[in-house]
Amino acid sequence: MYHHSANASHPAAGSAAGVLDPVSADPRDAIVFQRCTWCGTAMYHRLLCPVCQGSELCTERSEGVGTVRHSTVVHRNTPAARNVSLIEMAEGFVVRGRVMGPPVGIHSGDRVRLSTAQDPVRGEPVFQLLDESYRSAWT
Repeated sequence: MYHHSANASHPAAGSAAGVLDPVSADPRDAIVFQRCTWCGTAMYHRLLCPVCQGSELCTERSEGVGTVRHSTVVHRNTPAARNVSLIEMAEGFVVRGRVMGPPVGIHSGDRVRLSTAQDPVRGEPVFQLLDESYRSAWT
């Protein structure tokens, strides 16, 4: 079924400007994501909902806590090895970012917290391990 909103004053949800409008004044404070107003799916930097293809998305602010789902060590285009991780945030969306620490020390299932929403070099979110003190005692 196709839905069309006749309200001309409705914000341009789904447009690049509507999707990426920051909720906070400083983008380093938090990750902003979208939630579909039709089905409630949370997503990161999308123009349409991946579940129902809806274009009416509201912008929300993440609490910044998540779980590493996958982490890869990258050696190319960088002076030192770094990790690239997929983080599933508590709100239900997945974001690509970097977890601070030794690249080989980041594992699936590690709990992380946002350190900065925008790395100054790569522009991607940077996370820190929540249980780092516990883990460093055993390594």
